[in-house]
Amino acid sequence: MALASVRLATAEDAAAVAHVQRTVWTSAYAEMLPPGAVAGFDTDAVAAGWADPIAAGAVWVATEGDALVGFCAAGPAAPDDLADAAGAVPDDASSVAAVAALLVEPRWGRRGHGGRLLVEAATGLRAAGATRAIAWVPERDTASRRFYERAGWDPDGTVRTLDAGGRPLREIRVGGPLDLEFRPEPSLDDLDLPLLS
Repeated sequence: MALASVRLATAEDAAAVAHVQRTVWTSAYAEMLPPGAVAGFDTDAVAAGWADPIAAGAVWVATEGDALVGFCAAGPAAPDDLADAAGAVPDDASSVAAVAALLVEPRWGRRGHGGRLLVEAATGLRAAGATRAIAWVPERDTASRRFYERAGWDPDGTVRTLDAGGRPLREIRVGGPLDLEFRPEPSLDDLDLPLLS
């Protein structure tokens, strides 16, 4: 395995981030996304959409050798992401972060890239004042759910259903600490996590 690392994304990474997003959507999320979302994926437009989050320091990228193999986008959590079923926002809302996306291209899976991305993002979020974080995960995405579980992030009982172009997409909210440590040795459970490990 070539040298693997994680760093903050730069403007030059936007096209590669969009490529990873398209690849994961095509291979892993095609049945969960709206019909035509992958076929209509405009890589240039998506890359342009990553410009502001990258400039804000909210995107980390995983590399192996010269290849950009995955990314994590995270920052302050929006009130809508934190609200419970009754619409109440927790008292610590101002110090809660959200992982908006954590994707690793499947052919680079099972090499620890997802873990490194989450640890580096958590370190950056803590430095910015966050005390904990959340992520919304498709209920059917058992690989991602197990990934977050191994990081100590558990479902908090909150669910939401999005309209994915006429297809209901049920998501569960997981959350946990930001004091994470990367464990380079994979466990047997890692063997079936092509997206995030």
